[in-house]
Amino acid sequence: MSEQQPIEQGVLELAQRVFGLAREGVTEELAAYVDAGVPANLTNEKGDTLLILAAYHGHPETVGALLDRGADHGRANDRGQTALAAAVFKQSADTVRRLLAAGADPDAGQPSARATAQFFDLPEMGALLAQQQPG
Repeated sequence: MSEQQPIEQGVLELAQRVFGLAREGVTEELAAYVDAGVPANLTNEKGDTLLILAAYHGHPETVGALLDRGADHGRANDRGQTALAAAVFKQSADTVRRLLAAGADPDAGQPSARATAQFFDLPEMGALLAQQQPG
């Protein structure tokens, strides 16, 4: 049996850096890292993708750049939350619009974006989601 090799410090630092860029909405630098080979669907220890973090922190330009580079809008974190539900929770209308335009499903995840809007009484977000035609 072989033991799992520890992750090199430089790799950990790079991962921390790109997750920070997603949280902060530093779109151009994050896009450059993804263009250079960082996976667009990289996840942290909680299953949060770069897209989920950018959506949760309300960065529609960063969300768009990640979507353009193949980020999976349907991927949920370890708690079942999607980027769309995160954007709805944070009431980031521009981010919600970007994700919906990319085909994000308002009913995916647990809780779904639609359920999040209902639970937290966010009628503006609910109205945005209602514009999305069922697949």
